[in-house]
Amino acid sequence: MQTAKKGDKVKVHYHGKLTDGTTFDSSEGRSPLEFEIGSGQVIKGFDDGATGLQIGEKRTVHIPAADAYGPVSEEQIVEFPRSQFPPELNPEVGMPLQMSNDQGQTFQVVIKEVKDDVVVLDANHPLAGKDLIFDIELVDIAPGKSSLIIPE
Repeated sequence: MQTAKKGDKVKVHYHGKLTDGTTFDSSEGRSPLEFEIGSGQVIKGFDDGATGLQIGEKRTVHIPAADAYGPVSEEQIVEFPRSQFPPELNPEVGMPLQMSNDQGQTFQVVIKEVKDDVVVLDANHPLAGKDLIFDIELVDIAPGKSSLIIPE
């Protein structure tokens, strides 16, 4: 039976939980997630968790923060002048916002703290610093280009 390996395009169903059991994402009720193993399309720990599975096989993987979204970076937490916010916006802790940088790239931040003259914004990934648990089920394998044998 075929085993998923680097370069294969795979389809998986998954259920992602925090170590306290809280679900943060799941493919339940949706199409399976499709990605190429080893391509960097998913976090390293998830990639490693799918590697070696056979179709129909299930595995639970515990992914430390370092192999998931990394540690919380203090450099990603910044103070932004309150005067730069639109006057109709009432910033509240936990509120997600879309920001853009000098190159025009947009990214999500979350308000971490509201002070009189500044708002503290956190641009870390919401799962940064967290260990994750994924239940993974391999649904399909399509060999990658590197797996093809081309007759001469």
